[in-house]
Amino acid sequence: MNNKYIMNNKDSYIKTDEDIVINEKYIIWIKKINECLEVCAKSTGCAIGNTHKICKSNNFDSYKKLIHYFE
Repeated sequence: MNNKYIMNNKDSYIKTDEDIVINEKYIIWIKKINECLEVCAKSTGCAIGNTHKICKSNNFDSYKKLIHYFE
């Protein structure tokens, strides 16, 4: 496995389009929709639309942190 995907023990956070901050270690799944990401951070799971949105145009830094999983 490439080392760029291994997280260290420090907590890492991302900001959503709704100005909510999520600890990355609690992300359950991510779905790419065009230039946005739907992020589920509920331990019980999520349905599309019941997620947090991170769009490239609104939160480029957070988008960049997660988009590498799709490359």
